[in-house]
Amino acid sequence: MKIPLTPPDHMEIMLKLIEGKNHQRYIYILQKNIGPLHKDDEYIHWDKLRHITPPSDLSHEEYWLALKSARSSQYRHTHLKDKHDQPFKYIITDKLLKELLWIEKNSSGSILMENEDANSRIGKSYIYNSLIEEAISSSQLEGASTTRRVAKEMIQKNRKPKDKHEKMIFNNYYAMNFIKEIENEDLTPPIIFELHRMLTDGTFDPQDEGNEGKLRKASDDICVFAPDDTLLHIPPSAKTLENRLQEICNFANSENDSNCPPVIKAIILHFMIGYDHPFVDGNGRTARALFYWYLAKNKYWLIEYISISRILKRSLARYIKSYLYTETDDADLTYFIDHQMKVIQMSIQELHDYLREKNKQIQDTKELLRSTNLVDKLNYRQIQLIERALKNPGEEYTINQHKKEYEISYQTARTDLLKLSDKLELLRKRKDRKKDVFSVPNDLAFRIQSHGK
Repeated sequence: MKIPLTPPDHMEIMLKLIEGKNHQRYIYILQKNIGPLHKDDEYIHWDKLRHITPPSDLSHEEYWLALKSARSSQYRHTHLKDKHDQPFKYIITDKLLKELLWIEKNSSGSILMENEDANSRIGKSYIYNSLIEEAISSSQLEGASTTRRVAKEMIQKNRKPKDKHEKMIFNNYYAMNFIKEIENEDLTPPIIFELHRMLTDGTFDPQDEGNEGKLRKASDDICVFAPDDTLLHIPPSAKTLENRLQEICNFANSENDSNCPPVIKAIILHFMIGYDHPFVDGNGRTARALFYWYLAKNKYWLIEYISISRILKRSLARYIKSYLYTETDDADLTYFIDHQMKVIQMSIQELHDYLREKNKQIQDTKELLRSTNLVDKLNYRQIQLIERALKNPGEEYTINQHKKEYEISYQTARTDLLKLSDKLELLRKRKDRKKDVFSVPNDLAFRIQSHGK
């Protein structure tokens, strides 16, 4: 991976014009009224700007001076600093403001489906599957190579992980549940340590074992490399980490940041753990977990239904570049914020697309059941299970899996499945040791149709 070119100092460009007695040129550049965005759309970095055609008769350096001058007048500074003691800062552009309003509207309200009664019911099932999806994708971002099917089966059946890769995913799933338990608490270093310990337990290489939930030491010599082994980032010194982690907690808990919207603060928390890299491993998983924690704390409850890691995994290079753009351009967090806002929007849009498709599938299943005498004999959980089963012949279910997915009692889950197998003969039942296992027969559609009116 290629490291972005560090931008020229816009103040030096300005001084060069003024000292060269070219005041009129400097005034002319400012009078162009260029804002912080390229073409009112892109928060462009110098590394890309130098390859485009600048507007009208400006040189690349003059265009950069105009952009940076507009940005400098709008910066919001944080108390968090980079390793050179420079405060991190950001801008809320008009474009970002519109995206914030969109996210606010679509992530702190309710899930809406055509069938209102299905909202909370499908919600319970969807959040269960979303936690699994985020656990898988976040772990795969950091090297877990287990297939999605095997990982999902492991969590659903509460099977013990077979190797380090499965353990990473297993840990991530339970850490995401832990976040829900602490969403009303203030952030403290011990909470971050416990979260990291949960995420990394049993996943470290032998030389790093014992470092779960502990800050890295100077002797660990931690650096961040790209998949092609390019050196991307040298984190702050280990001796500064204790103070820096406390500053991150202070930032998260501060109620005096009225100018910092919760979504942006959550994104900055994500960035800071990645930037500081306080642990020998598991920093990305910890960073993304804290992003979810902060938004849950601030009642953006729909966020727990989305998986940002699934989107990040699709375009890892852009994720990495958003870090590098910030680091190479005056600790300007806007690059990272801009990227993460797009990721959040895509994740929320995928949620709504899923719900529309899910609603259609359930309605199609109900239509099939209406052609029989089954529709009034099944509850919403059983209808959802049949809808899934029609697409997955051979899939297996257990009582505990059904209980966990719908947050119901063991007896209710057992009754649901036994009715589908013993009474209606829609599922097959077998014994695995002392446990009942229910499987989907290949002729499920025929079995449904055999229940005539």
